[in-house]
Amino acid sequence: MNSQVTSADNGVNVEALLGAREALAEAPEAAQFKWRATSEWLRGTHSRSTVEKFFGLGEDQNHRQAFVFDTDHPEIFAAEDNGATPVEFILVGLAGCLGAGIASVAQNRNIQLNSVKATLEAGMDLAGILGIDANVRNGFDGIRVHYEIDADATRDEIAALVAQSQKRSAVFDVVTNPTDVTVTASKA
Repeated sequence: MNSQVTSADNGVNVEALLGAREALAEAPEAAQFKWRATSEWLRGTHSRSTVEKFFGLGEDQNHRQAFVFDTDHPEIFAAEDNGATPVEFILVGLAGCLGAGIASVAQNRNIQLNSVKATLEAGMDLAGILGIDANVRNGFDGIRVHYEIDADATRDEIAALVAQSQKRSAVFDVVTNPTDVTVTASKA
């Protein structure tokens, strides 16, 4: 009897990722990246941000194209609702980073994903950002992420995929650990 071994195909080039990990372990200075975005205020609470360039592997790099994101506030805040709110972009970033991790870990473990759906929710009391109550935090009171994953895997294997993704997620780290942020200004 001839048994056939099937390989998962989740669209992730694990060989390249493992090769990059090995190369960067030997040249840690090349692992120093700087992510960049520019933003321009348009009107009211509407801004447009562009992501085009970053620094990595010892030199400036360009994405294949510029990515443009509009942020605004919804009409119920007396705004024009020209884009997602900035805090919603935090949820989008977290979802994207965790999802990429799940696909990468699944590929590395030869687990075929059929579908991965995440629902993210974060509560916020506007009494903080509106200056109503100085004791209320301006940001989220917590973020809840729930996955529905259909994969050729057991519940325990799926839980392990999510756990490993969370462990290695840059965005999860950014939102769960204090990050120094320096803000400066100059007259144009």
